Amino acid sequence: MSGKQLLHAETTKNEILSAAKNLFSTNGYESVTIRQIAKKAGCSHTTIYIYFKDKEDLLQALSKPPLLKLKQQMDQILSEVNIYSEQQLKSLCSLFIRFCLENRSMYRIFFETKSVRVDEEYPRLEINEIRIEIFNQLKRAMKECLQPHIDDKELLKFSRIFFYMLRGIVGTYMDSEEPLDVLIRRLMPTFDTAFDVLLAGFRLKLNKE
Repeated sequence: MSGKQLLHAETTKNEILSAAKNLFSTNGYESVTIRQIAKKAGCSHTTIYIYFKDKEDLLQALSKPPLLKLKQQMDQILSEVNIYSEQQLKSLCSLFIRFCLENRSMYRIFFETKSVRVDEEYPRLEINEIRIEIFNQLKRAMKECLQPHIDDKELLKFSRIFFYMLRGIVGTYMDSEEPLDVLIRRLMPTFDTAFDVLLAGFRLKLNKE
């Protein structure tokens, strides 16, 4: 394949991804068809199958790069040894909230479409492997903030509750038209309070047990 042909192929692939992203974000993944994506991308539906196996493959191609980037940023925070455990967990949560609000139009695509349980052992889709790894990063940081020998079942329960709080904050502002930095400044004091109250409640429950 010549350089010109390679460039054309890459351009076509990117146009298909852009069309899929636009349609998924505005209409929802389930309601969008391959033919609709092809029409928006200005190609035939058969052309899409040259680059992507099916609609699910498009979902993964759109979601994997940003989710992997988020995971890598979270890995970097977890690797820092000079910050105490609560600050590490708070930094992970702040990063997660910022990422979700920065990608408001694709938040549900990135985290909800074709999702599985956070304790699923063998997820079929790679994006679900990454989603679960992101959750487990939060869970590891949570463990450092609580008793070191906390029962795995209890840790999973607490981590889920904590994740519900983060997702609730994000969901509340999903349709906000405020600029990202303005929105972050406004909601972070509420997050800080929710963070402190949840951790205090978890510790109190563990101490009683």
